[in-house]
Amino acid sequence: MAIIVNVDVMLAKRKMSVTELSERVGITMANLSILKNGKAKAIRFSTLEAICKALDCQPGDILEYKAEEGS
Repeated sequence: MAIIVNVDVMLAKRKMSVTELSERVGITMANLSILKNGKAKAIRFSTLEAICKALDCQPGDILEYKAEEGS
């Protein structure tokens, strides 16, 4: 997938656990795991906003576009 999700990077930078982020954002651990592992097909802006607020970061700190090889 060309969109890379860097939630793990931001969690490490903020010294926050996945459980704490899940509680602050109000999403299940399962859904957060799907997002972290790059398996999500979409993300609501409201969820992205809540993650950015909880991690005190910008959307670009979490989502990264990487051109696929051969494109």
